[in-house]
Amino acid sequence: MFENLSVLLEPTINLAIEAGEKILAIYSADFQVDYKADNSPLTAADLAAHECISRGLINLPGAYPVLSEESAEIPFEQRNLWETYWLIDPLDGTKEFVKRNGEFTVNIALIHQHKPVLGVVYAPVTEVCYYATAETGAYKMEGRGEAKRISVRTPAAEIPVVVGSRSHLTPEVKQYLSRLGNHEMKSVGSSLKFCLVAEGDADLYPRLGPTSEWDTAAAQCVVEAAGGRVIDLNGQALRYNTKPSLLNPYFLVFGDNSRDWLS
Repeated sequence: MFENLSVLLEPTINLAIEAGEKILAIYSADFQVDYKADNSPLTAADLAAHECISRGLINLPGAYPVLSEESAEIPFEQRNLWETYWLIDPLDGTKEFVKRNGEFTVNIALIHQHKPVLGVVYAPVTEVCYYATAETGAYKMEGRGEAKRISVRTPAAEIPVVVGSRSHLTPEVKQYLSRLGNHEMKSVGSSLKFCLVAEGDADLYPRLGPTSEWDTAAAQCVVEAAGGRVIDLNGQALRYNTKPSLLNPYFLVFGDNSRDWLS
């Protein structure tokens, strides 16, 4: 098992909070929205958080390489040589940031041998931090309060609580939900959907639409450490940095492994 996790966790949490402060400074002012080639929004907050986190991670023990949404042009021939690296989304939920609904996060994950082994998800507006390592389990910290251990809900509620995106409810998800039958729906932005499953407030998050690896890695670590699973439609756990494309396959996030959510 990877050895440095306990040494890396606290400074990673502190970096996520520091990046969150930089995001909030821009959030509370007038900011300009630009658009990338794929038409996704980009703000000064994305770039400020990227700079803050990238600079901080390089100085941590191990000096592992960093792959960020805002530096995604690193070619696979180079990435493919990395056994361990940081994978970050400096501002997950830029659409929610632009709408000013508070449902955006800072995501920082450490990937080792294609699996997330450390994950931090920080929501700047509410000052809630979810974090986990493969060794310690998953925790939720509100403000600078005492962190509390979290775990998924098992068994799932008789009428399962399904969490979905405010911005990305695809026809495939609607079709899946019609087959699922009676359920309660909660809508929330960013990787907070994973975290609701991890802390037992939701049972299922079906993502049948495009995501990138930095969108999921930190939150996948939290869910798995809380006893849940993040699997593709073949039943395999999501893996990272295995191919030139940084897009994920469609996936399901759930807590109760005794139910066949795939069928």
